[in-house]
Amino acid sequence: MLIIGIAGGTGCGKTTVVNQILTELPEGEVGVISQDSYYKDTSHLSYEERIKINFDHPRSIDFDLLEQHLKELREGKDIAQPVYSFIKHNRTGDTVLTHPRKVMIVEGILILTHPELRDLFDIKIFVHADSDERLIRRLKRDITERGRDLDEVLSRYQTTLKPMHQQFIEPTKEFADIIIPNNKYNTVAIDIVKTIINQRLV
Repeated sequence: MLIIGIAGGTGCGKTTVVNQILTELPEGEVGVISQDSYYKDTSHLSYEERIKINFDHPRSIDFDLLEQHLKELREGKDIAQPVYSFIKHNRTGDTVLTHPRKVMIVEGILILTHPELRDLFDIKIFVHADSDERLIRRLKRDITERGRDLDEVLSRYQTTLKPMHQQFIEPTKEFADIIIPNNKYNTVAIDIVKTIINQRLV
């Protein structure tokens, strides 16, 4: 099994890169795991307490479970991937049965911050986009998909997202094997990733 980690700041276009890779590979041979599924369970907190959590800090992620699940997949075992709700700011209690694949892609803003998890990745990719572009994408996504209002998104960006990006996410570029600038469609970088994957799959 080939495990690929794809990191980068919020709104940088990780999902776009993941989808570009998926379209280039045989169906059924690639699985995707999102870091967002592994936010820690916060059922013991009230909704008012949950919305104050800093979800852009590494301590908000259950890295132990994510690491355990990747090891189990590598051993050929199925896993029960948690389901997270951005509206409730908590796990739903549901799980998704995830089967081992020849290639597993793990994507998320904080996945390269955790040394033990980092060591499980065969290829580490950092997707870079400029901060204005990322803010615009985050605004569009949070308002249309996650029910947030403009003031809430901007406030969170200024108080949490930006400082956490500078403290934790941007420095993980140094661990990346490949940095993909994603201000526009980058066919060369995707072709390089696709070639590496195909070589490993032979």
